[in-house]
Amino acid sequence: MIPHLKSFTAGAALAVLLAALPPCSFAADKNKAAEEAGAILFRGKGCAHCHGDDLAGTKKGPSLANIDKDKQWTLERITYQILNGGQKMPPFADSVTDEEAAQLVAYLRAKHRPVLPPPAPGTPPPPDPPAR
Repeated sequence: MIPHLKSFTAGAALAVLLAALPPCSFAADKNKAAEEAGAILFRGKGCAHCHGDDLAGTKKGPSLANIDKDKQWTLERITYQILNGGQKMPPFADSVTDEEAAQLVAYLRAKHRPVLPPPAPGTPPPPDPPAR
């Protein structure tokens, strides 16, 4: 066999083998953890107070149920909205860290949002949103 062809064949075989392997689950696991943390924050930080437990919205805030499908709502725009507020929404930069905002965005943009059990009995209600 010609030396450079042997090298090409080994490289091609490696590429085929790697393509057949399942995708790395580390990134998926990390994203799933962020989505679950975001779901907990959504309930714990009081987001559900205005946007509803099921994201369907209330009289106080709009539905977020389809925000993952709305191309206008990029992760940067959602993050900005959470931290700085806008329209009737108050800013949460004083009570939500950048990491928490990223987790909330992961939850809102999740293809299959995690469903959490209801809060444990006796759990105090989340604080009211900051005054605007």
